[in-house]
Amino acid sequence: MSDTAEIKANPMETRSALPPEETERLTTEIIAGLKTVFDPEIPADIYELGLIYKVEIKDDRSVDVQMTLTTPNCPAAGELPTMVENAVASVPGVGVVDVKVVWEPAWTPERMSDEARLVLNMW
Repeated sequence: MSDTAEIKANPMETRSALPPEETERLTTEIIAGLKTVFDPEIPADIYELGLIYKVEIKDDRSVDVQMTLTTPNCPAAGELPTMVENAVASVPGVGVVDVKVVWEPAWTPERMSDEARLVLNMW
């Protein structure tokens, strides 16, 4: 069993053996960590851009992250996954972090939050 935080759609589903308050703390702090990671070419964080598709907190406190990039040719493709891994791993209580870049579904601007749209002036 594990706790899956479906970022944007449903921040937390409690199916974990971890106590709910610990799962909630980890989820909140992981999201805060993800909000510190910026694509060097875009002045909005990757969380608000909608680049994080899924975060799964497992019973052993390891965390799996599925993310995408704005395009397969993104110049930051080599560094962003490592930045995400480091941001999540910096949360106290998090174990091993595994970040996978996925291409389905493809990222579109519709995935951005209102906050990102405001920063990028995309209304």
